Amino acid sequence: MSERTITRAHLSESVYQEVGLSRNESADLLEMVLAEISQALAKGEIVKISSFGTFSVRQKGQRIGRNPKTGQEVPILPRRVLTFRPSQLLKDQINDGLAKKAGKAR
Repeated sequence: MSERTITRAHLSESVYQEVGLSRNESADLLEMVLAEISQALAKGEIVKISSFGTFSVRQKGQRIGRNPKTGQEVPILPRRVLTFRPSQLLKDQINDGLAKKAGKAR
């Protein structure tokens, strides 16, 4: 399994190579897209990227947690959490990739 992390620089370089914008324009475009997604999520909107998945923000209520080391009960405050639900197409691509790797390993 590849341990490579995709960074903004990698994404920006991919835009540069695929679209033909300058490196600076590619970086600016990537930043604009990420900023738009971030702003929408901060407002509580759902962000759906076709053939990729859906990002949404969910409100979690207060609950009682437990410190695993001491066993002491600790209140966990209400908060908003980001969730991602992959599209069926993305799931299929991931599973096809795993099946191909399993076939090569034999």
